[in-house]
Amino acid sequence: MLNSKNQLKIGAVLSYLSIALSIVSGLIYTPWMIEKIGQSEYGLYTLAYSLITLFLVDFGLSSATARYLSNYHAQGDQTRVNNFLGMIYKLYILIDAVIMIALIVVYFLIDTIYVKLTPEELRQFKVVYVIAASFSIINFPFVTLNGILTAYEKFVQLKLADVIYRVLVFLLMVAALLAGYGLYALVTVNAAAGLAIIVYKLAVIRKNTPVKVNFRYSERSLYKDIFGFSFWTTLASLFQRLIFNITPSILGFVSNSAAIAVFGVVTTIEGHFYTLSSAVNGMFMPRISRIYTGPEAEKNIYPLMVKVGKFQYALNGLIVAGFAVIGQEFIDLWMGEAFRDAYWGILLVIIPGLFFNSLQIANTAIVVTKHVKYNALVNLVMGLINITLSVQLSGKYGVIGSCISIFAAYLVRNVALNVLYHKKLRINMVQFARDCYLRLSFPIILTVILGLWINAFLPFTGWGGLIVKAGCIILIYSIALLLFGTRSSPGAALRQAASFLKK
Repeated sequence: MLNSKNQLKIGAVLSYLSIALSIVSGLIYTPWMIEKIGQSEYGLYTLAYSLITLFLVDFGLSSATARYLSNYHAQGDQTRVNNFLGMIYKLYILIDAVIMIALIVVYFLIDTIYVKLTPEELRQFKVVYVIAASFSIINFPFVTLNGILTAYEKFVQLKLADVIYRVLVFLLMVAALLAGYGLYALVTVNAAAGLAIIVYKLAVIRKNTPVKVNFRYSERSLYKDIFGFSFWTTLASLFQRLIFNITPSILGFVSNSAAIAVFGVVTTIEGHFYTLSSAVNGMFMPRISRIYTGPEAEKNIYPLMVKVGKFQYALNGLIVAGFAVIGQEFIDLWMGEAFRDAYWGILLVIIPGLFFNSLQIANTAIVVTKHVKYNALVNLVMGLINITLSVQLSGKYGVIGSCISIFAAYLVRNVALNVLYHKKLRINMVQFARDCYLRLSFPIILTVILGLWINAFLPFTGWGGLIVKAGCIILIYSIALLLFGTRSSPGAALRQAASFLKK
């Protein structure tokens, strides 16, 4: 049996592997799939899942599950774990029934909603919709499985499930396309792989945890507590959508479709950046729950926050520095010169993530300590700032204007969260900035400077040249991180840097 520390380490590696598989398969496999099934059928495939996703709102219950189970498990109270799961499953089943009714109603309105689709496209879309909706309804209550595995620190099994799912979907889809099957097979493959993963997680929980769901248990005060927590978590999630979900509509109102297409590229890359940065999100919740059930929580949380924060800042720093150097060339090769503005847009939306993603421990601690109300209010302010600025700037500057508004909104969020963590969690955020950001910023800056110089003089072009340049950037950053990022003081790092540059 692996201990919690090894579970965390191996789970993190598997999480990054799963993300890498997702990104690589998306960049390479998607164009081939569109070529095989056609742009029209791929559009129907995307449309079906995007439509169904609109209804799959769990109202913060997944966050509530992870939070309450982690707390109960940290207290060693298995009875409360079993009772809570009985209640949460009943809530999920109730919500699932409402979602099923809504999806059935939408099915009978498809002809009215999508009047631009041809009769053949409508016929195909209905079949795809039924397959995808059926799986979504079956899968929805089992979202709790991730919370159970997280609470019991079964990170290897949880992240292995993600890897297996991505590999399984990829192999089955490639096999289906090579065999000449089309749209329906692709949707069925996704559903079949998803069902297989549900069975796998159920088997892991049954074998490796003492969980026994008590469906007979009911407690009004706990329901009230869950709804209070879930209400603010849901609002935080909805307010977060006032950033990337609403911006295309604003661009459509004040700009044009070309700007929306470029912003779509910005959204895609930012999504990969966030996914990579948040790979270990939630994995520390059991440990943080144990800290906050013990004495001197404020004192004990800080070393963990600095340790994880430095790792995240270093990782995000490599991504930001690398994109700053070769991002323009990547966009030109991948999407063409018509999407060149996406480079500046992407930089604007990922730079604030350097500071936000390094706060993951504090973000999770806010959930554990049930201060999600304040997090929701911060997200509300962030969303309102984005909408206000985006309406003003997008009409004049297009995509760049939209991304400037997001950049400003994110900066306000970062400042507000630092104040929140200082006041509610009693964390010395000024000291955290010195311990985390100051010491690791020099390798990022040095990599950008040397990287731009190498990029200007290295004669390699095309995808091969891009890979060579990326390798050089990683090498420069790794050396800079070893030389300057781990020094005991910023002054010592600067002195070594000056000496290094003179040589």
